[in-house]
Amino acid sequence: MVEILIPIVGLIGLGFAIYLIMKIMALKVDDEKMEEISRYIQEGAMAFLKREYLTIFIFVLVVFGVLYAFRGAINAVSFITGAFLSGLAGFIGMYVATRANARTTSAAKKGMSHALEVAFSGGAVMGMSVASFGLLGLGILYYFVRDPQTINGFALGASSIALFARVGGGIYTKAADVGADLVGKVEEGIPEDDPRNPGVIADNVGDNVGDVAGMGADLFESYVGSIVATMVLGATLTQFKGTSAGVLYPMFLAAAGVLSAIVGALFVKAKEGDNLHSALNRGTFIAGGLVLVLSLILSLVMFKGFGVFMGTISGLIAGIIIGLLTEYYTSYEYNPVKQLSESAKTGPATVIIRGMALGMGSTALPLLVIAVAILIAYKFAGIYGIAVSAVGMLSITGMTVAVDAYGPIADNAGGIAEMSGQDPSVREITDSLDALGNTTAAIGKGFAIGSAALTALALFSAYSQAVGLKAIDLINPKVVAGLFIGGIMPYLLSSLALLAVGKTAFRMIEEIRRQFREIPGIMEGKGKPDYAKCVAISTQGALKEMIIPGVSAVVAPIIVGLVLGPQALGGFLAGALIVGVLVAIMMANAGGAWDNAKKYIEQGHFGGKGSEAHAAAVVGDTVGDPFKDTAGPSMNILIKLMSIVSLVFAPLFMR
Repeated sequence: MVEILIPIVGLIGLGFAIYLIMKIMALKVDDEKMEEISRYIQEGAMAFLKREYLTIFIFVLVVFGVLYAFRGAINAVSFITGAFLSGLAGFIGMYVATRANARTTSAAKKGMSHALEVAFSGGAVMGMSVASFGLLGLGILYYFVRDPQTINGFALGASSIALFARVGGGIYTKAADVGADLVGKVEEGIPEDDPRNPGVIADNVGDNVGDVAGMGADLFESYVGSIVATMVLGATLTQFKGTSAGVLYPMFLAAAGVLSAIVGALFVKAKEGDNLHSALNRGTFIAGGLVLVLSLILSLVMFKGFGVFMGTISGLIAGIIIGLLTEYYTSYEYNPVKQLSESAKTGPATVIIRGMALGMGSTALPLLVIAVAILIAYKFAGIYGIAVSAVGMLSITGMTVAVDAYGPIADNAGGIAEMSGQDPSVREITDSLDALGNTTAAIGKGFAIGSAALTALALFSAYSQAVGLKAIDLINPKVVAGLFIGGIMPYLLSSLALLAVGKTAFRMIEEIRRQFREIPGIMEGKGKPDYAKCVAISTQGALKEMIIPGVSAVVAPIIVGLVLGPQALGGFLAGALIVGVLVAIMMANAGGAWDNAKKYIEQGHFGGKGSEAHAAAVVGDTVGDPFKDTAGPSMNILIKLMSIVSLVFAPLFMR
């Protein structure tokens, strides 16, 4: 009956999230203009989310019917539960984030420490919602069903929401960002977040739908997928026959992670003058340290040895190293971005060339880290160890998402400070929070990519067990065909995502230019821009363009499995995994480096704002936006979604 502890810990995590919500909502916004701007962002964000969920609902109903017909009622109910809880976590997280933004701006009037506390608390609501809903849903399903292979639909539901949320949110935010930057900053020469820019509200809405709801859904999917894959392996591997330890360990490890994240979050505090980065790192390291201790105890009690613990620690350490590597390649504190900034002196072409080279070169070390983590995990605990390493990396998801979701809240707070005409000292504090948010977002993306690789590998191992796949025969032409088709998918989805941003941004740019041209007095601050029109363009473009990528990721593995067979599908998944991880790292790091190269120049280096180098860097940043926030993050979900689809529908391919 110890299984009942798992959903109880999920409820404890939700209780902590409710406490944070009450704390945030009790704060008052002391400026009517700030309240008004925040309300614009709230309305735009929630309107998009409702329309997005209505669109996804149709897809969910179709897949529910297919699962009910081919896999049975329990699997279908598990699927819809996973989809619902993922959507609910995103809704709660974004609801709070769009209310914490103006409260962070208000808190900045009292000092840096107050602003950090409000922004981080807002992010922690998203983090705790993701981890707690995942644990609660899986814990309840397993308590009543006791068969991981029957409830694996829960992970498919989470994956389905994640891809649509990531692609749709990414298209929305980057179309708005590109349009607002190119017309406002480059053509009209006005600052970022200037209220005269018609695209500024859509840009701030996009920060929330892309980097709060989208990132939350991404890591909810990884979190749930890694736990389910490990549970399935624990139920099927011969060394666990007759015992429930292999099935229960990943859920208990995740429960330990939720409790550790709560403790870690309580330590994210800073006094005036403290290093903000150290404050956030303190919470992460405390949470990670607690998980290590608890996982050691669990390994000794449940398995009577250190093997599974070593698998767990290999994943957790790999996640931290990949995050640090991402910071090295994308932060302007280090040479890669400084050198990229210098290349802007000779124009946008050299910025693009150097940024692409940086992104490609940055794939080597993270993949080597993942390879070492896999070898260590396998040495100590076999295939199960590889799956456990993914759970280990994701065990402190509550803290990881909190640190990442803090970024968009800080970004919005800066925008609200600019648009409401606050004292420069307020903007200075929000800019410091925002600059740190860019770094935490880059680290979060690196962490998401690393966890996606290990989770997809764990799901692949579970699929191999389900279909009895012992090896992949590279002489078999069907397997080779599967490899090539799988390798196509990341590039095809990236192409669709980038084209979607380009098309929607084109419409956005035309609309912003029209408003500057036709609405009298905008540049003088006398005419009011039509913010709603730009919000509508981003919303319509995102919802229309997200459908084909989402559906193709679900349909492709089913077609390969049915037409070419389970072994060819194994090749398909292997091809998609390696190409997808490489593309994800390259795009995330190149995009992050372009963004921070622009910010480095804006600090006064190489001519500063308004210089030719700055104009070149803005072009690089504009190219990098859909790289790091739309196409790149979609790769994480693509490789996991195709793997979980293969696992759920494995019985069909065996026929």
